[in-house]
Amino acid sequence: MTAPQDISVEDLAARIVERGQTQRSITAVCGPPGAGKSTLSDELAAKLNEKDPGSAAVFPMDGYHYDDLILNARGWRPRKGAPHTFDVGGFRHMLMRLKRNEEDEIAVPVFDRSIEIARNSARVIPRSVRNLIVEGNYLLLDEAPWRDLVPLFDTTVFLSVPLTELERRLAERWQDLSETDRKAKLEENDLPNARRVVNGSLPAEFQIVFRP
Repeated sequence: MTAPQDISVEDLAARIVERGQTQRSITAVCGPPGAGKSTLSDELAAKLNEKDPGSAAVFPMDGYHYDDLILNARGWRPRKGAPHTFDVGGFRHMLMRLKRNEEDEIAVPVFDRSIEIARNSARVIPRSVRNLIVEGNYLLLDEAPWRDLVPLFDTTVFLSVPLTELERRLAERWQDLSETDRKAKLEENDLPNARRVVNGSLPAEFQIVFRP
């Protein structure tokens, strides 16, 4: 397998523009929890829209979390965010629908971190969007059914961040929790998920490496 090519955000944006000239191009921004996927995706979309307004949009994978009612019934609530706690089939069908781009607009779900619940039809992606930035932890995970997503992506990029930096960021994310709950979040869910992404993902075409 070919190793990912290091790329800057500016060069990645230029590459995305090239690939979205004649039809919708889907870029997968992948990486472990805390790597900065949302930040990079928003930055890319802003750069693309600055040059060509309305040409780019972001579609986060997190809108396909199973609802807490399902997670609780299955005993999965403590592992919310792990690969098995997502509706991968529903996400794949939405990606296929977005890739075909046959409708005037498509409404997609968005995960609301303030309430820890996905809000249905919370973002609308119009047909005019040529560059769709999809972001999520497991977009390149080399496990069924996740690996079935990979052929839908025109460009793939992985965010490479040291585990110690991820741990610092994730601890900051959960700083409002008690020490016991924060430790459980990190050691029993977030960090195992991070290792799974780093060790079990297919190689991306490009990578952006964190440099302190």
